[in-house]
Amino acid sequence: MKNALKMNSEAEKENGFLRKQVTALQQQISSLQEQIKWFQKQVFGKKSERIVNGLDSCTLLLPGFESLENSKEEQIPQDVAPHKRKKPVRHGKDSITIPDDLPVEQVVLDIPEKDKVCKITGKRLVKIGEEITRKLAHKPGSFFVKEYIRPKYALSSKEEDGVKTADLPESFIPKCRADESVLAEIITEKFANHMPLYRIAESFSREGIGISRQLLSQWLIRAGNILEPLYQVMTKHILESGNVFADETPVNILNKGKCSQGYICVLVGGKGKDPPYRVYHFAESRKANDVLHLIKDYKKVLHSDKYGAYERLANQKQITWCPCWSHVRRKFVEAECGDSAFRKYILRKIRYLFLLERIAWSRSSNERLRIRKVYEEPIIDELIQSVRARLVEGKLLPKSNFTKALNYFYGLQTHLKNYLSDPYARMDNNVAERALRPLAVGRKNWLFFGSANGGRAAVVLLSLVQTCRGLGINPREYLEDIFKRFMSHPYNKLEELLPDQWRKRPL
Repeated sequence: MKNALKMNSEAEKENGFLRKQVTALQQQISSLQEQIKWFQKQVFGKKSERIVNGLDSCTLLLPGFESLENSKEEQIPQDVAPHKRKKPVRHGKDSITIPDDLPVEQVVLDIPEKDKVCKITGKRLVKIGEEITRKLAHKPGSFFVKEYIRPKYALSSKEEDGVKTADLPESFIPKCRADESVLAEIITEKFANHMPLYRIAESFSREGIGISRQLLSQWLIRAGNILEPLYQVMTKHILESGNVFADETPVNILNKGKCSQGYICVLVGGKGKDPPYRVYHFAESRKANDVLHLIKDYKKVLHSDKYGAYERLANQKQITWCPCWSHVRRKFVEAECGDSAFRKYILRKIRYLFLLERIAWSRSSNERLRIRKVYEEPIIDELIQSVRARLVEGKLLPKSNFTKALNYFYGLQTHLKNYLSDPYARMDNNVAERALRPLAVGRKNWLFFGSANGGRAAVVLLSLVQTCRGLGINPREYLEDIFKRFMSHPYNKLEELLPDQWRKRPL
């Protein structure tokens, strides 16, 4: 009897061990299946995050949704018979737009003199007009030398008075042999076109001009240091706007022959529907103190992803934190395995929120708040209750992407409705993510910052250039103009040199 009980006990222990092992293997298989699906999607699948197609009765909640439902983006593809297809209207999008003030080089293509006489009658042909064909052409960029000639004067009777000459105009970088126009071109190539310095040096050498990379780097660092006060003014305007968007991305820093990892944080803000200013901050690590130092005195609305530094400020009630709904959505998009029906339900509801926001931003601020209160808040409450119930129900693999998505959502539940109460707050942080795209492109070209000093100077120039791009301003024209005026401009009126204010200047 004792032996039988002992055997049963051992069998139960073995069964319990095997069940745990089976559960662990199921979790591992599910995790590997998710990884395989993700890799297959990256290699062979579409990169779009659109999962849910079609709309239901939610489309009729507001006037104006009909246009969204019938928009090209939401239409379901249909087969059209070949004879019924219409030629697409391009509206000039495929043509070349040529400025009216572009120089014209005329090339005359005349027929030979012998062909200007009729072979039958012997009479000379009469010119009745011209046929003109215009083509856009290109010549390599041209350089020229500015030669300042300053006559010298002296009194022959009083040699002790010395020689008198006119003063040179103030130079942006003292004793620099490059004109402000050249400095503006270099900075634009570097921070707008993402060209590394060695390629810029090569482009100069093809024009017969020799400038070393070291000298180019010195010019950039000095220019960034000089413009630091303007950078601080722009940062101040962002923090005073009341709606700030923040995001971070890693960058490499060259240090004694090795690359260490640093970070660049971007703050986007300013008054108006579309925040105009973009300020980049360089840090040698991603320590929370480096990021929090930027917004240590800020106490209004902050948009970001789920970074612990911002969440800490939100828990301390220092800021009104609006976590990004695009990040929430992305977590469920990446959850390839799991409860597919519940996943699609979540994605559909989030899609309704974005569609409602599109409508709300086309209305006045008061109407926007009403739409959010009446239509969006119930959807968010429903999502929170559904996710809570799904977590309580259990039967989830702890390490699956689906479980991680549920936990990510539920961890933000107390902050997900914060954007509803501010008419200029947004439900996503996409404006900051778009501001980081130039860095993602740039670091594939220039690879790393040469030093920490170079990184700190670079973010000053990057902030001005990318703010210009966001406002539709030519960065080269803007930089050349402020370089000429910066040294003599009153310090207490530096905001007049900010890109949005510079655009308003009288021409």
